[in-house]
Formats: sequence, structure tokens, C-alpha cells
Amino acid sequence: MNELHVDGLTKSYGSEEPVLRGLELTVPPGALAAVLGPSGCGKTTFLRIVAGFLHADAGTVRLGDRILGGPGVHLPPERRRIGIVPQEGALFPHLSVARNVAFGLTGVERTERRRRTEEMLDLVGLAGYGDRMPHELSGGQQQRIALARALAPRPQLVLLDEPFNALDSALRAGVRSDVRAALRATGATAVLVTHDQQEALSTADLVAVVRDGRVAQCDTPQDLYRRPANPWIADFVGDAVLLPGTVDGDGTALTALGPVPLATPPNGLRAGTVVLRPEQLRLIDAGSEGVVRGTVTDVCYYGHDAMVTVAVEGHDTPVGIRVAGPLPVCRGDEAGVRVVGEAGLHP
Repeated sequence: MNELHVDGLTKSYGSEEPVLRGLELTVPPGALAAVLGPSGCGKTTFLRIVAGFLHADAGTVRLGDRILGGPGVHLPPERRRIGIVPQEGALFPHLSVARNVAFGLTGVERTERRRRTEEMLDLVGLAGYGDRMPHELSGGQQQRIALARALAPRPQLVLLDEPFNALDSALRAGVRSDVRAALRATGATAVLVTHDQQEALSTADLVAVVRDGRVAQCDTPQDLYRRPANPWIADFVGDAVLLPGTVDGDGTALTALGPVPLATPPNGLRAGTVVLRPEQLRLIDAGSEGVVRGTVTDVCYYGHDAMVTVAVEGHDTPVGIRVAGPLPVCRGDEAGVRVVGEAGLHP
């Protein structure tokens, strides 16, 4: 079994405030988990402790039935059966692609080493590239070779340290898809450390949001987006519309956008922050009966959709509305706003 368990991980540097404050995380066997958070939240420290490059002040790291680090225990990195894919590939420039991939196969018989190298190159879609040098590859190809190198020794766990940062946006999605397919083909458990929300949601089976050295929420991408644990997570993971609201007697919240049905009972809350997503708002004709009226303050067009910002009465911050298809409004137009679906309510 290659389930990763991290319990009570704590780490500080000298006299500074702790970077990790009892971080807890479980990654099921064969799953790809994204550790997502803003700069300085502790995600890189977490990765380096799991890899064995740092000692934790407290807590335990367990992979399957093996304790990698804990009270009185610290396995060195080379004994952890962990593969690492660093930023920008970090291939050895003086070694061929095949020798880069085979680098970690020490003690493996030559024929088997060659066979496994060819297998890994085929797995990442670069069969026949073994004789090339790293400088002859594109950035995306170098990242796939770095993954092949990490997978060749058949690790129980693969750690990916923001491996797509150096790639342009057109290439990034394709390489992410290739990496995910290769990981699933080998059955390795994997942890992707990233600050890119879109990357985490589109790539991982689980997303753990880290804030101030703790996991604030760990869930599937869909549940994390649809049911964030608090307004901060809602605003950090994707775009959010946050409105003050008071609870009506029939399980709705009264807001500046009108009454909004609540997804779960308010559990005694009489007021709080209502959380909506921009795709839950609709632009309609300002003259329609019973709508909330506002003025379009900005339009950001992305091709597949657009974000239209509307200032409405009774709310200090303009709300964002995601619009698909042809743009029905321009900046300065009057527009009506209507809410569809249910919202979350938080203290």
C-alpha cells in the first residue's frame, strides 16, 4: 500500500513563527493530491519534509506501513522510495535523455535498465528520444522526461514541485494531462504542490488548501469549489461573490441581490456571509419586473466566456457575473441581475 499519512506536522525556522502548525493530510493509494495555497503558507516546507530534505519539529510522515519521519525516525531521501519532479525539469545537461531517465536505476541489471528506460519514455510519449540531449528538447518535453526519471525506479510516491510554472499557457494544459495520465498508468500516489487554483482543480483527485501552516480544507475539486468551508477558501479557490445576508424564516438569505435559497439549513445563524459563484448570476434586461438593477462597470472578455462586473445598490463591492456566448452589454450599460441556484452561508 502507498497511502500517504501526514499527522501533526510542525516546523519553524529559528526564532520565527512556525511555518507549519500541525498540518494533517491523507492521500489515498494511487490518488493525485494537489496542495494549494498562497505564497508563504508552508506548502514547499511540507514537500521538503515529506521528501526527507528537512527535519520536522514534530509530527509523523508515513507512507504505507513505513514511517519516513517522526519522533526518533528520519529516513534519508534515498531510502524513502519517493520520486521528485522539480520546477523546470532540472535535467542533467551533460547526460542524454536515456541516461537522465536511467539515473536512479542503480543496482539494476543493464538489460532491465534499458527496458525500463524505454518503457518510461513510451509512457510519457517520447519513445525514440533517448539519444537526444536535454537542450534539444522543448520545455514541455523536458518536464515529461523529468517525470519519466522520477517514475523509473517505481516509487511509492511522486512529489511534483510546481512543475508547470515555466511553461507557456498553451503548453501547460497538455503537459498536465500527459503527466496525470502517466501517473495513473503506474498507480503511484502523487502530491502536486502549486499556487495555481485552475491547475489544482483541473488536475488533482483531491485538493488540500493550506493556510497559515494548516490544511484549511481537503476535498474533491468539485466539492471544494461548490462547498467551500469558509469565505476565505471560496474567494481563494476560483471567483466568488460574497454578500452580507440575513436569514429569513423559510431558509433563504436576504441580500443586496434579493432573496437567495440556502443550500444547507442555517443552524441557528441569523446573519452571515452568503457565498455565490459568478456563474450563478444572470444578466437580464434592466426593465424586467422584480430584478435587482445595476450599472456595468467593467467587462473582461476571455473568448470562451466573459466576466461582467456590475455595481448594484446596497452593496459596496461590484459583483462579477460570468457570461457565456456573445456579450449582451458594454461598460456603462444598465443591467438587471438575478440569482439562480443555492448559496452557502458562513458566520
